[in-house]
Amino acid sequence: MRVVVALGGNALLRRGQPMTAENQRANVRVAAEALAPIAAEHELVISHGNGPQVGLLALQGAAYDAVETYPLDVLGAQTEGMIGYLIEQELGNLLPFEKPLATLLTMVEVDPGDPAFQDPNKFIGPVYEQAEAESLAAEKGWAIKPDGDKWRRVVASPSPKRIFEIRPITWLLQQGAVVICTGGGGIPTMYEPGTRTLVGSEVVVDKDRASALLARELGADVFVMATDVDGVYRDWGQPTQARIERATTGELQGSAFAAGSMGPKVEAAADFAERTGNRAAIGTLAEIGGIVAGTHGTSVVRG
Repeated sequence: MRVVVALGGNALLRRGQPMTAENQRANVRVAAEALAPIAAEHELVISHGNGPQVGLLALQGAAYDAVETYPLDVLGAQTEGMIGYLIEQELGNLLPFEKPLATLLTMVEVDPGDPAFQDPNKFIGPVYEQAEAESLAAEKGWAIKPDGDKWRRVVASPSPKRIFEIRPITWLLQQGAVVICTGGGGIPTMYEPGTRTLVGSEVVVDKDRASALLARELGADVFVMATDVDGVYRDWGQPTQARIERATTGELQGSAFAAGSMGPKVEAAADFAERTGNRAAIGTLAEIGGIVAGTHGTSVVRG
């Protein structure tokens, strides 16, 4: 089978952990131990989150004020390389030496006319007091919004249109490689209006939506989103909460899930299942074998 696994942020950094290189490597090692049996048995493509890592690089860049902080597309490329390196090394330590692994910097196209550009809502970076946030917004041209009792920068989160490296990814799979790509939703790029000139974009592409597009374009048999809960729950946080073991795309229509966490995952799972007729699944990395087999997590199928 061809399996695409999107690693959630917890695969790299536990909640509340200091974002040291040592902590991230230790967490990647745990993820690699779960993924190695999948890589040994199936074609495997791995995508991942990068939000905290981009945030850290932005803060480090801001501390050196001799030059402007690098834009989000460049920071995304940096973190794709860094995280891919960690995954390659830890997974390679568990697989046979002959098993090839490859990390691809992956550009994802967005449409400059996407309505998301008119309503930036993706929080990035640190929190500020309102006065400081307003001063930074005026200086740097940021959009800002309140986040609880603080303020933060927000950027647009347009839909992914195309993964430029889909052909080399496919070729690598045909050579038996484990491929790590489309990290953090991919490096956001777009064509300048009226031209064929590709440029970076100061946006964040949702990693689950980008991973669903990746899985669809690769013809994946199973698309898995590994997170820190064992599936999708109805009535989450209520006495009546119950895990959904299997759901059709029709059954999920009209259901409400948290916009900042499970909502995009359910949307991405339903989109993949509806468009391909293949199965999407959501669950914990520790149960990845059962999730791929369809015995654990929440499975989403067309219907």
